[in-house]
Amino acid sequence: MNIDLAGKNALVTGSTRGIGRAVAEALAEAGARVAVVGRDREKASRVAGEIGKGATGFACDVSDTASVTQLIADVEKEFGGIDILVNNAGITRDNLVMRLKDEDWDDVQNANLRGAFAAIRAAARGMMKKRAGRIINMASVVGLMGNKGQANYAASKAGLIALTKSIAKELGSRNILVNAIAPGYIETEMTDAMTPEARAALSGMIPLERLGKTSDIASAVVFLASDHASYITGQVLVIDGGMVM
Repeated sequence: MNIDLAGKNALVTGSTRGIGRAVAEALAEAGARVAVVGRDREKASRVAGEIGKGATGFACDVSDTASVTQLIADVEKEFGGIDILVNNAGITRDNLVMRLKDEDWDDVQNANLRGAFAAIRAAARGMMKKRAGRIINMASVVGLMGNKGQANYAASKAGLIALTKSIAKELGSRNILVNAIAPGYIETEMTDAMTPEARAALSGMIPLERLGKTSDIASAVVFLASDHASYITGQVLVIDGGMVM
């Protein structure tokens, strides 16, 4: 399947490492101009330079609505508009519910859910004027099945799924497609630190008996951003090796 995103402008939050960086690289490889977004502008600019193909680095604290709104304005001014918005940025503050502090809850909701809402609200205006756009939200299988010690994270991802479906209904008449991806366990810096025993136990929970790769998620984002997915909206694409069925 040949996917050509030439002439499209994409913004990917949390794209200086891990899944976000893989997404940014894949979109750029498909021809899109990409806004690489991280908390640190210097790091974002460095990653953008490594990606090349017209990628540009931007700084943003996604938990701060004003920062997100300014980001959208800056990217639109620099690029001339946003065609593809990928809400990937997120954090964890794991603990059992009895030990979770209010700030652990609030920090996760603000970064994972309110940040995506703020970006969608700001970017949707330009997309509505063009009567075209793609919004892809990075959820998680944890938002579908829950997980011990991650009540705050699971709630934020479940909320992101509900947000996806609601916005898809609101913006569908303007040809703005809104979907979510729910990754399972993916090989990242965090899983690299796992012991072989822990990794084996984790793989044993997955029918394909292995962790996913960041490229598995990135490929799905590129597909959803393309014309091949022009009749798909309001959906949650689970990419987990069969762990959740």
